[in-house]
Amino acid sequence: MVDLKVRVNGFNVRYKEHGKKEAFKHLLFLHGIGSSSDRWIDIPEALSRYYHTVAVDLIGFGGSDVPKLNYTINKFREFVLDFMHAIGMDDGMTTIIGHSLGGYIAAEIAIENRKMIERLVLIDTSGMLDKPTPLLEQYLDAALSASPEKVKKVFEQLAAQSWRVFPVLVDVFTKRINMPGAKDAFESAYQNSTRTQIGLDRLRKIDDVPTLIIWGKNDTLIPLEHSNLFKETIKNASLEIVEDAGHAPFAEKPAIVCEILREFLIS
Repeated sequence: MVDLKVRVNGFNVRYKEHGKKEAFKHLLFLHGIGSSSDRWIDIPEALSRYYHTVAVDLIGFGGSDVPKLNYTINKFREFVLDFMHAIGMDDGMTTIIGHSLGGYIAAEIAIENRKMIERLVLIDTSGMLDKPTPLLEQYLDAALSASPEKVKKVFEQLAAQSWRVFPVLVDVFTKRINMPGAKDAFESAYQNSTRTQIGLDRLRKIDDVPTLIIWGKNDTLIPLEHSNLFKETIKNASLEIVEDAGHAPFAEKPAIVCEILREFLIS
C-alpha cells in the first residue's frame, strides 16, 4: 500500500493506491459522508492482485483539504473527475465502487460522464431520499456536537451488531470532525445529499452500464427497500443483499463483500 497526496484544483487530496498503475483496469473506491479511504480496510489491497486500485478521501473529508465550499453532489462529481484525470484513471477502464454518499456521486458520474467508467458498484447508496431518515438526523447531530458518546451511539446503530464498532473508529471520527472546517463540510454535504434525488428517469440513462448493487440487510440509515429502487430502475443491474450487516456491509463482512466484488468484476 502507498498512502499518497496529489494536488487537485489547488487542493491537497489524500488517497491510497494498491497494485500497478499499468494494470489494464482500475477500481476507484468512494467513501460515504464523514468517512475516509480508511473505511474500506483491506478490500482495495485484496483486489489489487487483479486490478490497479485507488481509495480516495473526498474533498472536505479524511486527510484531504477542507476548503470553504458548497459541498453539493455536482461539486463532488467534478472533484472526482478531476482527481481521476490527475492520477491517470480517465481512460474509461475504471469501475467506481461507491458507498452511501460515494454511491450517489458514482451514479451521477455514470449518468453525466458515461465514457469515464466501465462498471459501477453501488453500496447502500443515497440519492433516493426525499428527506433525512431519523438515524441520519442523529448522525448529523452527533457530527456537529462531536460528542464521543453520541458518535458511539449512532455508529452502533449503523452496524448490525453493536460490538463491531471498535473504539478506534469513534476516536478517529471524533478527531477528524473537530478539525477546522470539517463540521461545515459535513453539514453542507449532508444537507445537499439528503434533500436531492437522482431521479428515476435520469437513473435509467445508465442502463448500458454493468451495475452491481450491494446492500446490508439490516441497514437502518438507508433502509433495504431503497435497494429495490435502484435494482428495478437500472436495467443492467444485479442485487446482492448481505445478511447480518448494516449500512457498511464491506466493513462488517469484508471477506463476503470482497468475493461478491471479485465475481462481479470477472463476470
